[in-house]
Amino acid sequence: MSTHVLVILSVVLAVVVVAVLATALILVRRGLLSISSNLNTLAGALEGVESEHLRTLEPSVDKINAQFDTILSALPGIAAKAKVVAERRP
Repeated sequence: MSTHVLVILSVVLAVVVVAVLATALILVRRGLLSISSNLNTLAGALEGVESEHLRTLEPSVDKINAQFDTILSALPGIAAKAKVVAERRP
């Protein structure tokens, strides 16, 4: 093959590669825009759930967590007493 044919084929190949990459990037952009839109919809729905349903549970959750804190603070003392009882057993 002549040098001119090889140069033309190289240029055509470069144009094809650029076109394929551009097409792929356009498709990725469309996909990301769709995902972004769906995430915005989901965020709005989650904010609605939080404001309408979860805010009313907050006082109850705080009370339950306070009880857990009381229980957890008592565990070391219970463990120490259990150790004493276990050591007394034959």
